[in-house]
Amino acid sequence: MSLEVIGMAIVIIAIMLVIGKWIRLKVPLFQSLFLPSSLIGGFLALLIGPEVIGRFGGDFLSDGGLFTASIVDIWGELPGLLINVVFASLFIGFVLPKPKEIWQTGGPQIALGYTMSWAHYVIGLLLAITILTPLFGLNPAAGALIEISFVGGHGTAAGLSGTFEDIGFEEGYDLAIGLATIGMLSGVIIGMVLVNWAARRGKTTTLDHPKDISVDQKSGVIEEQNREASGVQTTSPVSIEPLALHVGFIAVAIFIGYLILEAFVWLEEVTYGQTFNVYLFEYVPLFPMAMIGGILLQVFLAKFDKRKLVDRKTISRIQGLALDLLIISAIASLSLTVIGDHIVPFILLALAGIISNIVFFLWLGPKMIPTYWFERGIGDFGQGMGVAATGIMLMRIVDPENKTPALDAFGYKQILFEPMVGGGLVTAAAIPFIIQFGSVPVLIAALILMIAFWCLGVFHTGKMKPSDKKPD
Repeated sequence: MSLEVIGMAIVIIAIMLVIGKWIRLKVPLFQSLFLPSSLIGGFLALLIGPEVIGRFGGDFLSDGGLFTASIVDIWGELPGLLINVVFASLFIGFVLPKPKEIWQTGGPQIALGYTMSWAHYVIGLLLAITILTPLFGLNPAAGALIEISFVGGHGTAAGLSGTFEDIGFEEGYDLAIGLATIGMLSGVIIGMVLVNWAARRGKTTTLDHPKDISVDQKSGVIEEQNREASGVQTTSPVSIEPLALHVGFIAVAIFIGYLILEAFVWLEEVTYGQTFNVYLFEYVPLFPMAMIGGILLQVFLAKFDKRKLVDRKTISRIQGLALDLLIISAIASLSLTVIGDHIVPFILLALAGIISNIVFFLWLGPKMIPTYWFERGIGDFGQGMGVAATGIMLMRIVDPENKTPALDAFGYKQILFEPMVGGGLVTAAAIPFIIQFGSVPVLIAALILMIAFWCLGVFHTGKMKPSDKKPD
């Protein structure tokens, strides 16, 4: 494809993002549901693309709806690239606290989050072993789709597209993107239902009534007097544009991750790969290694960057841009045909993910989190339904003035959570392990880990002495 077509594809998807925001401002229901603009814009692009209007528009629209097929193809490739930016950015500029502080504040979230993630594997693998594979002929790797889609989200699903192709489970990508969309949508809607329920029933100490939710939060537009800078300039534009420098740091992290992945692939090939015919790293995508590259880069910068050139807020803005473009392009290029062909397995997996998250949050949240269980646990619920951004949004709705340790605890949780599950090393390795060793051994391992973190949460973190600040 020509660079002109690639450029136009990016221009159009960015325009759809702006239209999504405009629609959100004009439709009160979307504001009340706190639907992300990227989700709205993605659905709009899907609606006027080849999967919907393209099927009913005759020959004139058959190529790609209101878009060309080549543009839609480019959108389908974007998420797999952008997820590397999202994960490489996770820890760049992030000042790591002491391990004791991480555990004291974020321990309950770590226990609950891991329990939910391992449960996704247990439930998904049980479904695959008993129903999805024997009755519907799906690849055994379908057992990992709930964790990939609900906790990992669109980015993780997109990042694993190559893995799905390598194992002959191409439909897994569209199923994963579809499940991620259902997870995010239901996470926001069900999350708001739970917030309203908690406010009316006195389950939260920071929100007395649903009407306490501010207009700013609903519209998503910050009033002028409340606006803050999105970052600071650490370099003079005369020498280098600060934004360009930060993009460069992210690129360095991704390249480090690439070198690490290639090294592991080579080591696997010359060691146990040839001897035992077991290959794992050839199925592992780049994005978890890009995250490790970001960690290594941050360690280097923390030690040698005396001028403090990295601004965390600027890194977060780049990460947010990549995530918005990732979500809208993933939804816009979704194949409804694949989902329609596997509608029963799709519904079973979606229901299993939604129900398990609700039950684990409402049942285990109060047992694992000693104080402010709703304000803190709603973040884990949101992340379990549709990535960390959904969890952060729900926490900010419940605790807009940050009176509880919810946001800090959630941030500390990611230090020990993201590198492994929700798009980390375990998520990336789960499919290769299922293919190489079978579903049953992976199921047993996931079950043991789920029980271990369950016990850790109920019998340890749930009884930890509070060190939380009290609401004013």
